[in-house]
Amino acid sequence: MKELTIVFTDAEWESLADLADAYGVPAAEFVRTAVRAHEAAEAARVRAAGEAYAAAHADLLRRLGE
Repeated sequence: MKELTIVFTDAEWESLADLADAYGVPAAEFVRTAVRAHEAAEAARVRAAGEAYAAAHADLLRRLGE
């Protein structure tokens, strides 16, 4: 397991601590969950862009594959 140190302003830390408390989890777990959600959303966005590009250029891609 790797470790990362993140510096928060007092206001950011208070907000994070409040959110984590509301979800009943430690702040570190709340941050890990948020990072995983962001990674999943970014992967979905990139996948959708790739699929749209492939659909828009399907004929060219087919010809290049011949």
